[in-house]
Amino acid sequence: MDYLDCLAADYIRLRAVAETALDAPVPTCPDWTVTDLVQHVAVVYQHKTAAMKNNAFPRPWPPDVSGQDPIALLDSSYEALLEQFDELDPTDERITWYRDDQTVGFWQRRMTQETVIHRIDAELAAGVDSEKVPDALAIDGIDEVLHRFLAYFSVEEAEEFTTLAALTGQRVAVRSGGTTWIVDLRPTGVLIDTEGAFDAAVIAEPDVMLRWLWRRVPLDAVSTEGDLLAIKTLHGVLEEATQ
Repeated sequence: MDYLDCLAADYIRLRAVAETALDAPVPTCPDWTVTDLVQHVAVVYQHKTAAMKNNAFPRPWPPDVSGQDPIALLDSSYEALLEQFDELDPTDERITWYRDDQTVGFWQRRMTQETVIHRIDAELAAGVDSEKVPDALAIDGIDEVLHRFLAYFSVEEAEEFTTLAALTGQRVAVRSGGTTWIVDLRPTGVLIDTEGAFDAAVIAEPDVMLRWLWRRVPLDAVSTEGDLLAIKTLHGVLEEATQ
């Protein structure tokens, strides 16, 4: 899978949908309009561009973009991001927020996954059919959100998770695209296993599962087996990991 090809496809779709509905509210991002959504994506692109260019996170942040045309801002921010990706190799060392991967490749993956989720947000806001996320991209996104958001942040930033104290070691299998991730819901932080017993399972095609993990579809959008309370608990912890 080529991340930059996927990024380009979802950027183009996000842009096309957004420019038709800039004033529409975004149901999956409370208090945002599509203009706010587009500005957010643009500023995220700018932040990662600066981080790669200087190998340091920019300070102060964020910039004031309120007076700029949102689509033009998105275009220029995307072009600057691509310039950095063109100049650097995925293996080049650059600062990231994820301790175990300090490379440009981390940002290629993260910006690709960021864009596909916000493309979905724009489609929901505009009331148009949402394009299916390709299986390979969706499976990659499932792995990213489970390992690099849910598991990582629940340990590294445990104080931000009000739900951890109520966890009792429930184990929920996430099954999609021929892969199984077993989410171990521990009060000391969430772990991801690849084998072993579990109390419940959620099953869906990759596109639906990615949306479910990012809370872009209802709780009942996936098929379930076993302890429904454990599944609801997982869904609640995900809210804190992905907000």
